[in-house]
Amino acid sequence: MAIEVTNLCFNYESGVEALKDVSLTLNQGEIVALLGHNGSGKSTLVRHFNGLLHPSSGCVKVNGISTADEKVSRLAGMVAMLFQNPDDQICKANVWDEITFGPINIGYAPERIQKLGEKFLSSLGLLEMKDCNPHDLGFSERKRLVMGSVLAMDTDIVVFDEPTAGLDQREIAMLEAELSKLRDAGRTVVIISHDMDFVAENCTRAICLENGVKQFDGKVAELFMNSELLERCGLLPPQVVQLSNHYGVQLDEITPQGFMKKIPLAP
Repeated sequence: MAIEVTNLCFNYESGVEALKDVSLTLNQGEIVALLGHNGSGKSTLVRHFNGLLHPSSGCVKVNGISTADEKVSRLAGMVAMLFQNPDDQICKANVWDEITFGPINIGYAPERIQKLGEKFLSSLGLLEMKDCNPHDLGFSERKRLVMGSVLAMDTDIVVFDEPTAGLDQREIAMLEAELSKLRDAGRTVVIISHDMDFVAENCTRAICLENGVKQFDGKVAELFMNSELLERCGLLPPQVVQLSNHYGVQLDEITPQGFMKKIPLAP
């Protein structure tokens, strides 16, 4: 398994109990959605994966290593994380230095750094901007840049916090292409998102938190059939699920194509 969380509890210094006895495992090659209201504990949970936070009690292991006993610098070579706001992550004065910052700090060879930097600037449509100041880019371009800087770290585990926010359909397609490559390479991906259409199309498993407690861990399709849980966790099912519910059919696959298989167009 890639990540093992056992009886995790976490209390902030303010006294807020953010996580309450959370246990779960994330397996190699899974693309998992982490869902719930704002403030439900999602970001707190994933910050335990790379050692930014340490458990108040319980244990988090990444590749069999307890994160509480390991340096953040070493965990960064195992778990790369995209924050929701790209400006929280940008720290260099030009695009090239930003995309290669992570690989350099992990200690990759110069040839590998060059290859990774060019690969992700190209695939995310930013290669011609490599000499630009990141702060001169538009929001979605900055978002793609930090996404590329995360992917360029070439880690076995990647966490995306609201990756589709601020992106148009063309840019979301770029993200989905990268997710497909990660899946094919057997990488583990965790996606925090309120975009249920994106979750339905790209994730097979969902974990829901509410008030720091795990409420659901199972197949995405099962989650979207549970209207009571969706309401409790503040989640709106994808449009195709809403449409299928209107017609009283259950989808085998949560896609427009899956809906059309159930209700084909009349000749």
